[in-house]
Amino acid sequence: MTTETQATAAASGANATDRFRENKKFAAGTSQERVDLLASRVIGAINQTILEEKVTYDEYNALKAWLIQVGEDGEWPLFLDVWVEHSVEQVANENRGGTKGSIEGPYYIPDAPKLESPATLPMRDGEQGTPLLFQGRVTDVAGKPLPGATVEIWHADDLGFYSQFAPGLPEWNLRATVIADQNGDYRIHTMQPAPYQIPTDGSCGKLIAAAGWHAWRPAHLHLKISAPGHQLITSQLYFKGDEHVGDDIASAVKPELILDPTPQADGNGCEVTYNFVLDAA
Repeated sequence: MTTETQATAAASGANATDRFRENKKFAAGTSQERVDLLASRVIGAINQTILEEKVTYDEYNALKAWLIQVGEDGEWPLFLDVWVEHSVEQVANENRGGTKGSIEGPYYIPDAPKLESPATLPMRDGEQGTPLLFQGRVTDVAGKPLPGATVEIWHADDLGFYSQFAPGLPEWNLRATVIADQNGDYRIHTMQPAPYQIPTDGSCGKLIAAAGWHAWRPAHLHLKISAPGHQLITSQLYFKGDEHVGDDIASAVKPELILDPTPQADGNGCEVTYNFVLDAA
């Protein structure tokens, strides 16, 4: 039986590509003029870099071979989500007055099991890690609670792997859609996730090695928060003291998104409170 520690970049990349095709809309309804503008600027920036940095044919051919390999590995979702998405997210959420957003990343799966708060995320018997009580309230920008708000949550396990993207994990391990109570409050029992390296045995790993970068993401919770009449916010929450909060390879950490858990009164792990504020639609 294949286990999660035997996950490969190629398999993870293929899963991410397949999920993107299943769950995302490709047609942006972008005008010809807009495509002309954006494509011309991107291509122009590439050519300007080549001219300024005196790129050689050997370097050009190495780039071409690498681009081909990225596609064969199915790692375009990983590459774009790690190195590009944070800028797209910044543009998308620049006018919000509520909770700060962050990147979605390649590991989101819609339609996770629905649970009423208080809830315990699906997990294996003996799930490893530090128990975490994650709780808070969902309100509008005026502070009014939003009853029945939806809290979609997913995260890696104690080894840094995601269900449905690594073998041997139950389908919905550490994934759920939690419905807040009539006061907009939610309480979620889970396990604190671990920091992890993005897959390094594929094309993205080759880029990281060639550039002398590190591959680490700080530990984080993924969230999508929504309520009728309000804008959905996609975010990530990180943990104070994580050594990679300051140098996340995905450049997705914001000071407002850093949690500072404290020990639970019964000594069983940690707890943290984080309130979400949603902008009107």
